[in-house]
Amino acid sequence: MTDSRCGGSILVTGGAGYIGSHVVKLLGERGERVVVLDDLSTGNKDAVLFGTFIEGNTADTALVSRILKEHDIDTVMHFAAHTIVPESVTDPLKYYANNTAATRNLLDCCQKAGISNFIFSSTAATYGIPEDASKPCGEDLPTAPINPYGMSKLMSEYMIKDLSAASALKHVILRYFNVAGCDPDGKIGQSTKNATLLIKVASEVAVGKRDALYVYGTDYPTEDGTGVRDYIHVSDLASAHLSALDYLRAGGESTLVNCGYGQGYSVKQVIDSVSKLNGEAISVIEEPRRAGDPPALIAAVDKIRHTLDWVPQYNELDIIVKTSLDWEHKLLERAGKTGKAA
Repeated sequence: MTDSRCGGSILVTGGAGYIGSHVVKLLGERGERVVVLDDLSTGNKDAVLFGTFIEGNTADTALVSRILKEHDIDTVMHFAAHTIVPESVTDPLKYYANNTAATRNLLDCCQKAGISNFIFSSTAATYGIPEDASKPCGEDLPTAPINPYGMSKLMSEYMIKDLSAASALKHVILRYFNVAGCDPDGKIGQSTKNATLLIKVASEVAVGKRDALYVYGTDYPTEDGTGVRDYIHVSDLASAHLSALDYLRAGGESTLVNCGYGQGYSVKQVIDSVSKLNGEAISVIEEPRRAGDPPALIAAVDKIRHTLDWVPQYNELDIIVKTSLDWEHKLLERAGKTGKAA
């Protein structure tokens, strides 16, 4: 049965990726009409559980324009992007092409098609290194990205804001903090090859896919010397997108909000959780600090909770870690049945 909140169809770019696929799952479960556009460069078609799947690139304006028209799209959720920070430093033009220029092309199509709502996947990397890492990052904190990934996303934010000011398009920009975990139902998860996110990597070490977890910096001015981050479960992040959709459909004004829990966990706390739930300690190799890593990065979350009426369901580290470990075991089972590496 279609939810009473459902409006027109929704285009989800990058909907076969880690975060996008979790959003598509929630949209589909409540009866939304969904079209997924993904070039499968990092996404997985099998993760798209609902809607119409179209293989293609967001920069293809002819394809995007056709989709917007033929599928009666009124809302675009834009996830498609490259997200590996070190790669953005060594190959910046790849990131400006795929993250920034492609977003410009998408917005051009949206303007011509009269799209009403635009929900954008952004990042806390737009903040750079806060002057006072002991305080949560508020949305009014100055933006100062320290890598092309963060800058590519910030440039897209500016374009979205400028287009909204010049047209009828309304938007919600969601700045993610550290996304982790997998679908609690176990239907989808993070299958990204050569993943760099801490909890994903630690879980891969736990199940034997990697030999060890590298920890960069144990001498930070934090309680245990390791970096502290605000980890948000991917299903809570997905629900924030549905809250943003409902907000815009109800006539909400364009806005930007942080996506996190407002609390942090250290690298050591993550390792301890993974080891505990795994039943044995994982192998860890300590390395010097990496340039550009702040001691702590935690979201101020009053705005998202009040503006979008968003209430997280999985805001405990052990829950996040358990869903990640469960997914890694499922991938191993699938690999055993098919004889292929997961």
